[in-house]
Order: sequence, then structure tokens, then C-alpha cells
Amino acid sequence: MASYQRLTAMSGEKAVRLAADYLPGRIPLEVVSQDHHSVTLEGVDGRVTVSAHSHGLETEVTVATDQVSTSRIDVEAQHYLNQLPYQPEDQQRA
Repeated sequence: MASYQRLTAMSGEKAVRLAADYLPGRIPLEVVSQDHHSVTLEGVDGRVTVSAHSHGLETEVTVATDQVSTSRIDVEAQHYLNQLPYQPEDQQRA
């Protein structure tokens, strides 16, 4: 129901791996499917899919959830996006 996007200097594959590691550490989620471009996690709070597509030097990361934008899973999804470096010289926060 909710969707968020962010551009990052991180590669798409790395952004997907980070989501698979980071989100279950913040909220009870398990990976139900994953490939090089996306990961889907699910738990009692709902379902979230993170997809990443590289365009030149930047990657567009999209996070979609099955919850309303004020839910716990949406707050954590937005927090994940804020961990991604925007510029190549920026440090990853997570």
C-alpha cells in the first residue's frame, strides 16, 4: 500500500543485501525471496519488498509495503532508506 524511493551511490546488489540483513535486525521479518535485484521479507507486521535498479553511477531503490504509511514496518523501511549513501563519498550509516 505504501511505496518509497531513494537514489543511492550504492550498487543495487549491495543495497538488496543490506536490506536483507538490516531490516530483520530492526523488526521481526524473514526473507521469503531474494535475487540480485530484489528481496521480499515478511513477518507479523506485514510484507516489504526492496528492489534496486542501477542507472549509470546511481541506483534507484524502491521499498513497497502492504501496510499504511504509519505502520511499524513502514517506519523501519524509511529508516533503511536513510542508511543508504547518496553521494559516492558518503558513508553508509548502517
